[in-house]
Amino acid sequence: MNKPKKTLFAEAMEQHKGIVFKIVNSYCQNRDERQDLAQEILTTMWLAYDNYDNEHKFSTWMYRIALNVAISYYRKDSKRVGRASEDEECLVHIADFSQQEERSEEVMLLYRFIGQLDTLNKAIMLLYLESEPYDSIAHSLGMSKTNVATRISRIKETLKRQFESQDV
Repeated sequence: MNKPKKTLFAEAMEQHKGIVFKIVNSYCQNRDERQDLAQEILTTMWLAYDNYDNEHKFSTWMYRIALNVAISYYRKDSKRVGRASEDEECLVHIADFSQQEERSEEVMLLYRFIGQLDTLNKAIMLLYLESEPYDSIAHSLGMSKTNVATRISRIKETLKRQFESQDV
């Protein structure tokens, strides 16, 4: 018996909701913006759900849509750029909203540094930290595998320098 499209979509979203949480938390600083972006991502995914190709991993498809929506959303409203302050409730939590586990100072610092990256490099690091293969990252972001590898190497070097300057 075939399940209705709505049920299949809801099950897929429940199984992979962490992807949306990570992206929303990475691109938005306050709760209202996170909720707006999450709603926009889910709406876009629902509208594109009929075009999902079973040849690819569902999580890759989700990342691609969520990252594209987040980047567009962020660019759409230039008032968002630079509005975050370190005093805000959420600097950059790359985690599920429901997870409030303690993080080490080094991990929090890493998240803060990643949050300071430009939108494309932030997207690359989100996928990299999810252990996505370079091919998958390249496909999701519409770039070459070589470009992904080069950017990851440069980002790692930048993050390393930032950590060293913090004397952590």
